[in-house]
Amino acid sequence: MLQRWGFSRGGWLDNRRGEWWLLAQLLLIALDVLLPSWPARWAWPPLLLPWLPFLGLGLLGGGLLLALLAFLQLGESLTPLPEPMPSVPLKQQGLYGFCRHPLYLAVLICSSGMALIRGGLLHPLLLLALAVLLVGKARREEGALLALHPDFEAYRQRTAAMVPWLPGLDWR
Repeated sequence: MLQRWGFSRGGWLDNRRGEWWLLAQLLLIALDVLLPSWPARWAWPPLLLPWLPFLGLGLLGGGLLLALLAFLQLGESLTPLPEPMPSVPLKQQGLYGFCRHPLYLAVLICSSGMALIRGGLLHPLLLLALAVLLVGKARREEGALLALHPDFEAYRQRTAAMVPWLPGLDWR
């Protein structure tokens, strides 16, 4: 499976298929899951405190469900690298009709949930870092998709990148 996705020993050294983007993404996700809150749990008004972790759990669960659905809809086109699979059709239906990168959106929703569950300042900063990284990874992916699929430009113009009309997460 790893060879089918285009992983190679040389790619980890020279980033030929975007391996470093994936490595940075996995590192940020691991930090988000493993690190405790810092510097303090919450500095919000006490009435909101008991509800924030529950809201975070809801976001985490919703993000995981979205990731599963996007994963299943992507099918044989799935690759963790920003370099698309050659000779597979461009997905434009289902979740991919709502946004071009629903898996990245799912990661951001899960990270938002972790920020609410953990509290503090560290996890919102990890969410921001993950958002910046995923936008860069998505833009690299889209450059390759433009070269591979002539109809990608029309798809890109009519479909949000991750979150419709949210500056930074929709660059139509």
